[in-house]
Amino acid sequence: MDSEIKLASGAMVALGLATAALVVMPYLQVRDLKPLPGLKAYSTAELRGREVYVANGCVYCHSQQPRDRNFGSDLQRGWGRASVPADYYYDSPHQLGSMRTGPDLFNIGARQPSKDWHLGHLYQPRAYSPGSIMPSYPYLFTVKDAKEAEKEGEQPVVLPPAYAPAVGQVVVALPEALDLVKYLQALNHTYPVLPPNPQPPGVKP
Repeated sequence: MDSEIKLASGAMVALGLATAALVVMPYLQVRDLKPLPGLKAYSTAELRGREVYVANGCVYCHSQQPRDRNFGSDLQRGWGRASVPADYYYDSPHQLGSMRTGPDLFNIGARQPSKDWHLGHLYQPRAYSPGSIMPSYPYLFTVKDAKEAEKEGEQPVVLPPAYAPAVGQVVVALPEALDLVKYLQALNHTYPVLPPNPQPPGVKP
């Protein structure tokens, strides 16, 4: 009986320490967090696009948390500075990710701002990144008669000739694809984390 009480007590102490270290302390550190001055709230379309991102499991292959230069070569890869908690003020649920089958997307909106590129890449990744193992998302698009699309005022997706549909047809992005691209374009965290150093009186920055 004595050993059972000791075992239970030890387990409770271990659980308490783990809870304090992994739940309580992080909460105390970020509970009063404010958004950084350069961080913008998501628009309605970007939030819809974020839902598409979540629904398609993009987090399983892409992270959104560049590491400090002391822990990897993310900065050299062009993925940007190390992220800080305030970068995620408007994110819920967070899409930090733990796998990098594909590149980190924390700053994909800065690295690749082109709407046409994103739409084409979603439709057929290998048209833009040969050898890519990213799946294509044809269900976010529809193939239509070119004249019909023009009559309805729809803008065709620009694709390399080898991946374009049959003559007289065009690929048109559905609203879900357009919203997803707006979300990806919004992933731009190139603003500074720290305010500029104060200048002495009379000295121009």
